[in-house]
Amino acid sequence: MTSDELRNSGCILLECISGSKAYNLDTASSDTDIKGVFYLPKDQYFGLEYVPQISNDSNDIVFYELGRYVELLLKNNPNILELLATPSNCILFKNPILDVLTPEVFLSKLCKESFANYAISQIKKARGLKKKINNPMDEKRKTILDFCFVIQDNGSVPVTKWLEANGLNQAMCGLSKIPNTKGMYALYDDPNNLFSYKGIISDELSNDVSLSSIPKGENPRSYLFCNLESYSVYCKEYREYWDWIEKRNDTRYQNNLEHGKNYDSKNMMHTIRLLQMANEIIADQKINVWRSNRDELLSIKSGVMEFQTLMDLGDSLMNDIDQNLIHCPLPEAPDQKLVERLLVEIRRELYK
Repeated sequence: MTSDELRNSGCILLECISGSKAYNLDTASSDTDIKGVFYLPKDQYFGLEYVPQISNDSNDIVFYELGRYVELLLKNNPNILELLATPSNCILFKNPILDVLTPEVFLSKLCKESFANYAISQIKKARGLKKKINNPMDEKRKTILDFCFVIQDNGSVPVTKWLEANGLNQAMCGLSKIPNTKGMYALYDDPNNLFSYKGIISDELSNDVSLSSIPKGENPRSYLFCNLESYSVYCKEYREYWDWIEKRNDTRYQNNLEHGKNYDSKNMMHTIRLLQMANEIIADQKINVWRSNRDELLSIKSGVMEFQTLMDLGDSLMNDIDQNLIHCPLPEAPDQKLVERLLVEIRRELYK
């Protein structure tokens, strides 16, 4: 079922404007995000076609099936608690049958971990972008040869330089593993191709060095070390970097370059927003989706603050949360039996 088909089905229970417009953080370039709740037709719900979530290709329209919605609320999922507490001016449609599902039913001390973990994920994203901006990667992918070194005198030289200095190419060489060592190989050369060595690598996409059959009596020309762990890390970072290049939002990226702080300022804005909301839930038992500190948060988005200043602010908010948690009257977790009873009552009413 697509989001368009869902709209025509009559099964929508809740439809809200979400994201920046619900947070009071929208600007002229902000998109309109939609989140909501639906229920499956009776035959589909009791059959084999349960669908927990429906979204469009760009994921800016997302609807959760009633059971999935309640399941995430029980976990105090930040996005779903925000949907539950959407400001009235952002609610496009709400079936009164959902009125029994109130913030008071679901708010618990779990929000400390759920909001904090989400905030930490935003910090990782911001740090990840900072690293990508400061350390761009060449489009030409390195080969495992770039992580191989030949022992020479009291040190080592890159194998590519050693090969050049000795008038060899890697295909003229053969390797044999040295027992009881990690990444160390005896290096043999065969410039006349008498022994059909397999070379140091089979091709540029190889993920490991090649081993050759070495005739008895042949003496190694030198010894080679292959830093396979560093090569694996590089390959992972290379994939992540160019995947990020392909998928990045160029407008957002240019904004991050223009403010000159070399971090994802939008992610950091949401990090602080999430921690502030968590602190308000713990201290006041309220979900304040609509942010009254719009100017402060938008200044973070614009890159006014240094990255370390934001890290310090995040630490301060986490300390406030921990202190407020000591006397917080919220339960450790929502009352699952109560929630299950409410869910059953809603489904009975929908399917009668």
